[in-house]
Amino acid sequence: MSEPLLRATDLTKRFTARGPLGAKSEFTAVDRVSFEVRLGETLAVVGESGSGKSTTARMVAKLMDPSEGRLEFDGEDVTQVAGAALARFRANVQVVFQDPFSSLNPRHTVERILMAPLAYQGIAPDGGRRAHAKELMERVGLNPDHSLRYPAQFSGGQAQRIGIARALAVNPKLVICDEAVSALDVSVQAQVIELLRRLQRESGFSYVFIAHDLAVVRQIAHRVAVMSQGRIVEQGPAEQVFGAPQDEYTRTLLAAVPRIDPEWDRRRRERL
Repeated sequence: MSEPLLRATDLTKRFTARGPLGAKSEFTAVDRVSFEVRLGETLAVVGESGSGKSTTARMVAKLMDPSEGRLEFDGEDVTQVAGAALARFRANVQVVFQDPFSSLNPRHTVERILMAPLAYQGIAPDGGRRAHAKELMERVGLNPDHSLRYPAQFSGGQAQRIGIARALAVNPKLVICDEAVSALDVSVQAQVIELLRRLQRESGFSYVFIAHDLAVVRQIAHRVAVMSQGRIVEQGPAEQVFGAPQDEYTRTLLAAVPRIDPEWDRRRRERL
């Protein structure tokens, strides 16, 4: 078996808060979280709001440093990476955020948004970047003739496709989806999930997929890690976690998933 693309070992994040009288208190948001992700694999990290899953995603993306623990990417320790090494890391690890409109600059055209990562990484001259931006739009199912439009001129689902295209601009090895479909209508969610699955099949990159909705996770995850109160309480292959959950919290989450006809569900999963 190949070495993991990403290995998190005992990742911990503590925050310090100051009370009304100036007294300091410490809160542990993530407590000794460990997991691995292999190339081409999707690890879904699930849990209720406040479980620590998004804080974990931000540490993996190097948007914040852990208080303790170790993060390895592609065989290298990147726990405290900085400077040029951090720039190289960010070319390989991209993020798709929950709210596309707040993550896209409303004053920039789609073309400029998609060209920005290429310029930052020094990839291709201007003409090549424009052509690549149009190719990215086609790849995510958007009309390349609309490249000079602004984010507000697109629907929520289309705007999230722009966010996905931006994440793929520099050919990353890992894409972190932080509640990337939770703000979308159910029908649009299904379309975006299928897009994410297709893009992974075509390019072979990995996902860390952060979500609270197990019905969504079931459509995309190869492996699942369940978080509660800052800790991973259960993790394993998706079939195992969904079919024979070991932790009571996991069973509670699964019990909350709306039920549909089992035969229809089986046929749908076979088509995916």
